[in-house]
Amino acid sequence: MKRYSVFAIVREALRQHRGWEPAWASPEPRDRYDVVIVGAGGHGLATAYYLGKNFGITNVAVLDKGWLGGGNTGRNTTIIRSNYLQDPSAAIYEKSRALYETLSQELNMNIMFSPRGVMMLAQTEHEKRGYLRTERANALQGVETRFIPPEEVKKLVPIINIDGPRYPVLGALWQARAGTARHDAVAWGYARACSAMGMHVIQNCAVTGVEAVGGKVTGVQTTRGAIGCNRLGLVVAGHSGHLANMAGFRLPIESVALQALVSEPIKPCMDVVVMANTVHGYMSQSDKGEMVIGGGADGYNNYTQRGSWHHIEETVRALCETFPVISRLKMLRHWGGIVDMTGDRSPIISRTPLEGCFINAGWGTGGFKSIPGSGWAMAELMARGESSLAAGFGLERFREGRFVDESVAAGVAH
Repeated sequence: MKRYSVFAIVREALRQHRGWEPAWASPEPRDRYDVVIVGAGGHGLATAYYLGKNFGITNVAVLDKGWLGGGNTGRNTTIIRSNYLQDPSAAIYEKSRALYETLSQELNMNIMFSPRGVMMLAQTEHEKRGYLRTERANALQGVETRFIPPEEVKKLVPIINIDGPRYPVLGALWQARAGTARHDAVAWGYARACSAMGMHVIQNCAVTGVEAVGGKVTGVQTTRGAIGCNRLGLVVAGHSGHLANMAGFRLPIESVALQALVSEPIKPCMDVVVMANTVHGYMSQSDKGEMVIGGGADGYNNYTQRGSWHHIEETVRALCETFPVISRLKMLRHWGGIVDMTGDRSPIISRTPLEGCFINAGWGTGGFKSIPGSGWAMAELMARGESSLAAGFGLERFREGRFVDESVAAGVAH
């Protein structure tokens, strides 16, 4: 793998860019691997990368039914934060945020990480009390956050209306080292690094069945033939339930669409991320000038990736109250991604009833921010059989009633 650098750019410019090689290989699948990961999104690729980097396991295949990063990894609003209330959540999201800070250098791929800061507006007294509680919990967890008054909110975001018609801004939970990154580049960087270690990233290879003998996984059936393996990782977001059924067990999840949109590009006017959970909308500005806007997930189970107008209208109406200056902007495009929701809105990183099979699912609307930490924990679980980061997110917690209830604690699952 050739290293990207300013010198490489100059060298290739002098020879009309004829020396660039593919970022990752496109091999034919082998008959057998030590590990097969199903899902070539951010979480699946990160799992493969940390299997190789941390444990030296490189006889790995990452399979995807479509193209690399074509699912939720390329269909999100790129927010990265770790100011969660529950200890297991704060630990894995803070691990992820910390890994994001140096990921460009580690992967030799500019993921455009921007630690611009994320604020979560408090627009009711109840929400303010909740964020003050989270501030204190984060201090105990080693996560740097603080609650800021309305005047500081206005200073950081001049275009905001802190005297809203329905809900005034009473302050905000501010995490200065949170931010955004480019979603596609994260997937590309991990894929390039995996390929350089000799792993196979195989696109357009749908899994049609899971093979097992005596309660132990032996491989998968795919549209490109049978592939044997010793360990199998299922990392497929909204389609987790389908893959689990193939493996002979059920998951306590439901799949719904999460929608987002971007406006036409405008001059820079906002250099932080703002989340308004009471009215349920959040917004940031991209490097191209587009206002990146999102809201809550659909209230019914579905697999559409097109979005729906009523949900977009509710989100935009809420944000126009908070940011009146955006009311005349035109929408450039909008889309939906399929997210898998657990009852407590926390993920599943766990062994399964099928020996040798592991599951990483249930990230809901918080998947992108967790990619490095999720991959780190999943790789550790698959290599060692246990992981301190994943310990609180096992499947058994639903049977035992040990919920990691971030839906209630955080007020929003993003």
